[in-house]
Amino acid sequence: MGVTIRKPTARQCEDCGRKEVWNDATSTWRVARDDGERIAGNVYCIHEWDINGTFVPIEMDGDAADADA
Repeated sequence: MGVTIRKPTARQCEDCGRKEVWNDATSTWRVARDDGERIAGNVYCIHEWDINGTFVPIEMDGDAADADA
């Protein structure tokens, strides 16, 4: 039985709605865009990322435990 550890590729602040996506080329989080518009949220927000949500980093036998991220 093979196990793979996955990392999230997108996240959203629970307070202000800021959305970020992971950029593999730069190994950093980048502000997401929707129809060319940046989804930056509130600049003064101390972002609360959903770290206890539904994303499951463990993938067993090639089947993702959760396909959300």
